[in-house]
Amino acid sequence: MPLHVVGTAVPRLGLAEKVTGAARYTADLKRPGMLYARLLRSPHAHARIVHLDASEALRLPGVHAVLTYRDVPQERIDADLPVLDAVVRFVGDEVAAVAAESEALAEEALRHIRVDYEVLPAVFDAEAALKPAAPAVHPAGNLVGGQWLVVERGNVAQGFAEAARVFEGTFHTQAHAPVGMETRAALAEWQGERLTVWKTSRAVHAMDRPILARVLGLPLEHVRVICPNMGGGFGNKDESRVAVLAALLARRTGRPVRLEYTRAEEFVAGRSRQAAAMHLRIGVRADGAPVAIDMQATMNAGAYVATGMRVTRRVGQGALYLYTCPHARFRGATVYTNRPPGGSFRGLGAPLGHFALEVLIDQIAVALGLDPLEYRLRFHVTAAGQPGQRTTPPHELLPDEPVEGGVPFSSNALRECLLAGAERIGWWQRRQPNGTATGPLRRGLGMAMGLYKGGVGREAEAEVRITPAGRVRVAIGNVDVGQGSATVLAQIAAEALGVPVDHLDMVLADTELTPPAHITAGSSVTLSSGTAVKLAAEEARRHLLEYAAARLRVPQVRLEQGRLLGDGETGLDWRSVVADLPGDLVGTARVTAGSRTHLINAFAAHFAEVEVDVESGRIRVLRYVAAHDSGRIVHPRMAENQVSGGVLQFLSIALREELYLDPRTGVTLNPSFLEHKGTSIVDFPPIEVLFPAPPDPLAPYGAKALGEPPVVPVFATIANAVANATGVWLHQVPFTPQRVLQALRAQGKIPA
Repeated sequence: MPLHVVGTAVPRLGLAEKVTGAARYTADLKRPGMLYARLLRSPHAHARIVHLDASEALRLPGVHAVLTYRDVPQERIDADLPVLDAVVRFVGDEVAAVAAESEALAEEALRHIRVDYEVLPAVFDAEAALKPAAPAVHPAGNLVGGQWLVVERGNVAQGFAEAARVFEGTFHTQAHAPVGMETRAALAEWQGERLTVWKTSRAVHAMDRPILARVLGLPLEHVRVICPNMGGGFGNKDESRVAVLAALLARRTGRPVRLEYTRAEEFVAGRSRQAAAMHLRIGVRADGAPVAIDMQATMNAGAYVATGMRVTRRVGQGALYLYTCPHARFRGATVYTNRPPGGSFRGLGAPLGHFALEVLIDQIAVALGLDPLEYRLRFHVTAAGQPGQRTTPPHELLPDEPVEGGVPFSSNALRECLLAGAERIGWWQRRQPNGTATGPLRRGLGMAMGLYKGGVGREAEAEVRITPAGRVRVAIGNVDVGQGSATVLAQIAAEALGVPVDHLDMVLADTELTPPAHITAGSSVTLSSGTAVKLAAEEARRHLLEYAAARLRVPQVRLEQGRLLGDGETGLDWRSVVADLPGDLVGTARVTAGSRTHLINAFAAHFAEVEVDVESGRIRVLRYVAAHDSGRIVHPRMAENQVSGGVLQFLSIALREELYLDPRTGVTLNPSFLEHKGTSIVDFPPIEVLFPAPPDPLAPYGAKALGEPPVVPVFATIANAVANATGVWLHQVPFTPQRVLQALRAQGKIPA
């Protein structure tokens, strides 16, 4: 059956409001009598509060409340995150919260809070934090969970014994900030014992509501959480104390309270990408086929872990599954230090792990005399999956971050992506052997692959209502974090119903008006929530057709593009038929997306041409081609924007962005856009985006994940292009001019 809505570039929902400035974000909201909150932050990387006096601050006219660790519930927001604590664990950790009549007055009040600290020993390096004599950031020790994460397929020791050659390398990636345009904010208001919180959030149902209810001792139904609009999510708008502290201040003052991070606070105390050190060994047979892959990663989680364990696990997925290999292992340590805490950021650990894997694969191919593209065409994981035995019980959904073998993919167009990208950039015609370019400006072509999870195992609910007013109301509790999921879900609902998109009203991210929903994370919305929306819309459609057939006194009707049709009829506008409805026609669905027979993953192959100035160390990206297998593309224009935006975001991180910490004091040295250098659009060419893959048979209308896959291969693609231009592989991100020159000198490519 032909599709009418899915696959078309319908106008993006909410675009006009955002472009004209009419869209409201959490920091735009005001309530009658609202107070403004500010946070006192620790000047020490590790210290115990021995005395705290807020009396002088409270005497200031217009200051209504001060909260310290003595004034808050003893419940924890996360397993390691108290509401406030007598021990501070990084420079910028929260010490106290103030509510006042203005932000300026709240800032003034902070200067009148007297705090005496007992300064404690601090540790900033993850490997140093694992040593027995290291200062303990938390009482249970610095290794999160008390042990290394270890996942293995086959027997890695046996695989290396069978290898003809073994290659290895050590790789480092930096801490860097997401720098979303919107900073964290929350506005809290009480009506009796009922709480409403407006908040920058990815998960009003799955995280914010239950956390607030538990910490504040409220029934779940007494808490309402709303995310009005999101100004750049990137996986990074949760994992903080903002909502809880705003709610506690509002309860104490009896007035609404809004708490918003400044830009400097976002850099210092917002969740950044964790720095990582990775060591990778790959054993290959004489023909180059990988027989053993072993990766070890040490992740600097900072003071609080939040999603750090999931970040660590995602580092290893490429090593475990991107290449056909009988023996693969990943070991990861998530480590507490006295750095600002890390957390979720687009792609979690996948860009880090793929960087190490795809650079070492390039080095293997060159050492064996193989073209890097040809190597990947020979040995990338195929639709058959990995060798070995299935370990997931047959009645259970297969994971989308698999370890086991013996399970096929629902679809895998890696080969198509490799060939399409190579053709577009002219790989076979234009690529020269590594290091053969001469002169001060040297050009090269590089490439890398990636795979990514797709949202399997998340429970999703949706409700679709057809109203007598001739409108369709789609209620789903997810947050559109800026990626356009509201539009994609509307397209899926409209396609399933058989009505135009402009007949739909989307209601999202309000715990009072929508059914429970999973977090907007892991590139899961299209697969999980899209499946729920499709099923709910199909049920509502059945109710509509039954009603229309009875109303029109015909055996059956069908609905196409908003017209109710019978045999040989020109049809009626569906809205004219439902005008007499006594109430809404409702379709609902509750699903856990996934498959018991196939793995559902997205894939990508990226290609780049760079120019390296060997006198200055500067890298210029001249061309970039990104070919993606995300199944059927629901909205072509937004999909292209999603890919090009992700690539540009991570080119900036690859070349420039890094958070610097004073190694003696733990102070963040560049907490602003002036010092945390980002690149601008003029630094890069347009990104060429290709979608050569067919629809996935197990995904809603064939659409797989696309939000995070574009960022996964970027670091390695640039490093491999630089190696082609200069003969030198870079093993540390970002690839700053200084590091490029150091690597060239160290390997004798330019004079020392």
